[in-house]
Amino acid sequence: MQLLVTNSPFNQEQTELLNRLLPTLSESQKIWLNGYLSASLSVSANAAVPTAETPAASIAPVAAEPASKEVTILFGSQTGNAQNLAKKSAKILTDKGFQVTTLSMSDFKPNNIKKLNNLLIIVSTHGEGDPPDTALTFHEFLHGKRAPKLENLNFSVLSLGDSSYEFFCQTGKEFDERLEEIGGKRLLPRVDCDLDFEEPANEWLEGVLSELGNTSTAASSVETQELATLSETEYSRSKPFLAEVLEIQNLNGRGSNKETLHIELSLENSGLAYKPGDSLGIYPKNEPELVDLLLTELSFHAEETVSINKKGEIRSIKEALLSEFEITVLTKPLIEKFTAYSTNESLQDLLKKENQDKLKAYIDGRDLLDLIKDFGPWNFTAQTFVAQLRKLPARLYSIASSYTANPEEVHLTIGAVRYSAHDRNRKGVCSILCAERLNPGDKIPVFIQQNENFKLPENPETPVIMVGPGTGIAPFRSFLQEREEAEIEGKSWLFFGDQHFVTDFLYQTEWQNYLKSGVLTKMNVAFSRDTAEKVYVQHRMLEHSKELFEWLQEGASVYICGDEKHMAHDVHQTLINIIEKEGNLNREDAEKYLAAMQQDKRYQRDVY
Repeated sequence: MQLLVTNSPFNQEQTELLNRLLPTLSESQKIWLNGYLSASLSVSANAAVPTAETPAASIAPVAAEPASKEVTILFGSQTGNAQNLAKKSAKILTDKGFQVTTLSMSDFKPNNIKKLNNLLIIVSTHGEGDPPDTALTFHEFLHGKRAPKLENLNFSVLSLGDSSYEFFCQTGKEFDERLEEIGGKRLLPRVDCDLDFEEPANEWLEGVLSELGNTSTAASSVETQELATLSETEYSRSKPFLAEVLEIQNLNGRGSNKETLHIELSLENSGLAYKPGDSLGIYPKNEPELVDLLLTELSFHAEETVSINKKGEIRSIKEALLSEFEITVLTKPLIEKFTAYSTNESLQDLLKKENQDKLKAYIDGRDLLDLIKDFGPWNFTAQTFVAQLRKLPARLYSIASSYTANPEEVHLTIGAVRYSAHDRNRKGVCSILCAERLNPGDKIPVFIQQNENFKLPENPETPVIMVGPGTGIAPFRSFLQEREEAEIEGKSWLFFGDQHFVTDFLYQTEWQNYLKSGVLTKMNVAFSRDTAEKVYVQHRMLEHSKELFEWLQEGASVYICGDEKHMAHDVHQTLINIIEKEGNLNREDAEKYLAAMQQDKRYQRDVY
């Protein structure tokens, strides 16, 4: 959260200067400034004068000197970001002479934490403040009675999150607080990253290297190595490939309430490849009409130039708002930043502690244009305006094809997002770009997001159960294409659901062909709007609970893809109900059964 100076001993000019400076500081700059001010106060209290030889970086508070060159990196990742950052951090640390062990939290034996001296935690927050699936067991252990005292542990936490959620970076905050509670000492204060995590992640690792090496020069080459851009291929998240659109097809029939796009992109000459379960990141552009409305409301000239990053790259403000900055999502931190540029008392009231529910209600369904219209007049230049905005993040989509079956191509299944809220029609940034402004022959910037937490079993004979309603079907098309290419004969069972059989049975012909050839053993479908009583995939699972549990007993792996808040939650509870009933277990033991499956990577989720 970006704090603003309001009630303070500073005069008006000083307050304005501070409020303009604070939002521009990086995490490492804030850490340095905090240490500098603390040391200055201490020096004043002792009537001492700092010498010119005292290096500024040494003023920052540090943990006890690390006892060894051994470093353990534990990551908790849902979509792969934390895992990728962990691997890249490990490479940089190894190149610096450290002995590095990198593990998923799900593969780490919790009791071994007693043996560690230097621990780095890289963890995302999932849903409404929950740990990612791979972090659940370790998180539960640390917060339980069995957690040991860790007086010899130095640690630091890099937390990934999305500031549009109420419990931003909650899991990282919990790990950070708990490690301190049980005796750990911070190498470096926790760094919380929003969706544009590359730069703060780099700065965090620089700080960690400095403290581990006990010298400010230890991290001097991190920037040149670019933590977030190390990749096995030339193209990456920070250097996306311009993929040509080969085909766009609406999968829904005439009369459907939905528009679901099947999109095929070329990866020719990119060197990019992927595995079933991976995702494709797309860097979209904002809707031109929305950008024009925003510029008009702000009275900015479209061709006025602004700097878009710390490197000083220049764009017209129109191009910056189209391609560089998020303008469709309101967050509490963004509104807090904007209060420095508004004299509107209603905005100040909205941020008061007693009005938090009112603030949440205002944010829901609104965007930056609403904020600008509702709480003017505003007192900022084009440059100070864009300086408050976060980068336009990539959108991740589960890949709907097998690379083996479709060399140098990647397929996606994207649902167009359109809705009305607060007297305006709203559109999804990337989905509507694809639905309304993208044509075959166009090119869009993409990258591969590996996801090791959603992978087919190593043993091809392991039965697989796949649950994917709506666009959640995408990775299972990839799974079955891969299994067909590999001529795998192990059992497979697909549960699919949508609104109507006639108009919304996505990829229907393909599933029928797989059933005929034996690539797909069983398929059950649920179309919620075709019957008086709504029927969903979890109802079909319950109807087949006896056979489903038999598959689990045979060692089947279960995969769920789709909406987390409703579908994935309901399916999770249904699985526990089935295990409880068919296994003749009490509720607690049924939950342990499913948790053990998760620990053994037999229960994997790609949810959003």
